[in-house]
Amino acid sequence: MIIRVLGCSGAIAAGCRTTSFLLDGSVLIDAGTGVGDLSLDELARIDHVLLSHSHLDHVLAIGLLADSVLRLRAARQQGPIIVHGLPETLQALRDHIFNGVIWPDFTRLPSAEAPVLALKPLAVGDTLVLDDHRIEVLSAAHTVPAVGYAVDGGAAGWWVYTGDTGPNPALWQRLADMKVAHLVIETAFSDEERQLARISRHLCPAALDHELAQLRGSVDVHITHIKPGEMDAVMTEISQFGTPHRIHALAAGQVMTLR
Repeated sequence: MIIRVLGCSGAIAAGCRTTSFLLDGSVLIDAGTGVGDLSLDELARIDHVLLSHSHLDHVLAIGLLADSVLRLRAARQQGPIIVHGLPETLQALRDHIFNGVIWPDFTRLPSAEAPVLALKPLAVGDTLVLDDHRIEVLSAAHTVPAVGYAVDGGAAGWWVYTGDTGPNPALWQRLADMKVAHLVIETAFSDEERQLARISRHLCPAALDHELAQLRGSVDVHITHIKPGEMDAVMTEISQFGTPHRIHALAAGQVMTLR
């Protein structure tokens, strides 16, 4: 199992791409600006998109992806790309993106009978099997309905992505029963902006330290969603943790392999 980090920044700037991960070439987990670095052929091989929530930095590439691959997938007689998300997330796409004003409705193009996109709801606790991958939907605690995902890597353990979240006891209760190999967890702001982190239901280092204290064992922890310009401050504060976990900043282009 190979997971490519296409983007992991909390906003855009030179060299910063927003959240997206590519699982074995066919499953996209979130659809931020990092998707744009894929070739057309790589884009056309994506069969599933798993969305954590409806915020723009996580969904903005979906419409552009559909537009880019529509003709190629039709020529290859591929079915629609299935977009999985909470009902509220999918409704937000219908209302605010695929509405004919912001973007065409690619759930009805090139035809209602054979669209390039299909929307499929999920719920926390669901287990999906996508292209032979077993993926569990995890809870998240954000300003809009949100989820995280855990991908089963077999004997190697689980790859876990929290999505955007503030403090979330339910997540740690579930992870207590999992062998976690990699944890991708957000820390959007430094402690100097802890009030903003609290209001926006993100983590800062102080909150992250409290959250990770609930994670058993010694885990490879990858920090994602840091805002541009905040990297040094966030990682300096994190480096002061007394923790058994191995904590690193995630980087676009990074590859994680579970065997």
